[in-house]
Amino acid sequence: MRFNSKCQLLVLAGLLLIAIGPSLQTQLRNENNVKTATFLSPNFVLEPGSVINKFYYNIDFPKGHIAIKSFDAEVVDESRNPVPLHATYLHHWLVWRYYQRKVLGVSKYNGHLGFNQSDFIMVRNSGICEMDLPQYFGLGSETRKTVTYVPDPYGIEVGNPVEVPPGYDERWLLNVHAIDTRGSKDILGCTECRCDLYNVTKDEYNRDIEPNYIGGLRCCYDETRCRTREGFQGPKRSLYLKYTVKYVNWHAFIVPVKIYMLDVTDTWKKQESTGLVSRHHCQIEYEVESCSAAVANNGCIHTKKTSVTFPNGGDVIYAVAHQHPGGVGSTLLGEDGRVICSSHPIYGEGKQPGNEAGFIVGMSTCYPRPGSVKISEGETLTLLSNYSCDQRHTGVMGLFYILLAESSRKSSSILHSGDDMGDIVILHNAVWAIAGFGIAALVAATITYQRQREREEVCEWLLL
Repeated sequence: MRFNSKCQLLVLAGLLLIAIGPSLQTQLRNENNVKTATFLSPNFVLEPGSVINKFYYNIDFPKGHIAIKSFDAEVVDESRNPVPLHATYLHHWLVWRYYQRKVLGVSKYNGHLGFNQSDFIMVRNSGICEMDLPQYFGLGSETRKTVTYVPDPYGIEVGNPVEVPPGYDERWLLNVHAIDTRGSKDILGCTECRCDLYNVTKDEYNRDIEPNYIGGLRCCYDETRCRTREGFQGPKRSLYLKYTVKYVNWHAFIVPVKIYMLDVTDTWKKQESTGLVSRHHCQIEYEVESCSAAVANNGCIHTKKTSVTFPNGGDVIYAVAHQHPGGVGSTLLGEDGRVICSSHPIYGEGKQPGNEAGFIVGMSTCYPRPGSVKISEGETLTLLSNYSCDQRHTGVMGLFYILLAESSRKSSSILHSGDDMGDIVILHNAVWAIAGFGIAALVAATITYQRQREREEVCEWLLL
């Protein structure tokens, strides 16, 4: 009888493992089943010195309720070969999310229509720059060597049908700003959009450009042209932005993250005395003046700083800065002076795509151990953007992109497992641990009971 009881116990434990095993294994496969979709933008044509700044509505994008795990892009030619920055400088690419009325017959690709009409509803990121930097994804020349992967169990949630207003569809817009630098008289000047090299006195909205505006986005808009070397000839080329989206189907184990964009040019000021809320006005670009020759020989750094109050609290999951050539790094500090993230540029050293000398080809990223770097609701953060000022730089940027798992949406996971992206919370391991503990406890209790029964039987025999 004792032998049969132990066999029954082992059978019970095995059945329990069999019962929970398939569902957990299926869920794990689903979570790790990252899908990859690669698309091409509409072609754009460039010739030496020319500029495109195009807006493409309703671009190809994965459908359904999904979690975005990464978004990467690069410029390629008609043969799908990568194009180096010293031939075509990718000033930036941006991807915006929006809702469009279903009955609206708008062409798939067109100019920038704007969103000041009820047929289009912009779905902005969570802040902080409000109207100025609404994108979900976007990089510049650093796109090839900047890691964008969102670690498990986190993801950027899109395509949730509950969030889409009735009568609308979720769609995506792509903005590509590229400058053909073949034969440029001054490559750095062209990529920094110096107005004298573009020979413009009015911006794209026909507004006069002020004399003290030396260079920036107002001078290198769509269909402008940067000065090339006299006599230089080069063919027109059809190019594309190739973009790759990695994603998983949405499920209950995914922890959603919110996107926040910070800008060192933000003019927001805390109104402590009046209690009024100041609007964030992110100017996006600024100028770095050169220091004197004597100082430049010893190296000099220009630091721009701003402070903002963060609207929500949570765990920092990912962070990265965006800078232009001349940048030497950017740091985000908490209210107590702690470093939330420091992100530094990676400069190329050769000629091949992804390693072009003189260009920023990547930015270092921050992947804190989940729960180790927190931002509190209402906390004042300080953003520092550092540039070398051994020469003047125009149209530079100091942006910071953060993914935050907000406190109200924390995961219920209880165990951690590390990988090269940082410690990752794995709910499945927790469930397995709990199940294993339960089985072990059941086995131990039954064995103890059996031994107690044996002792009782021996006592009964002795009494007899």
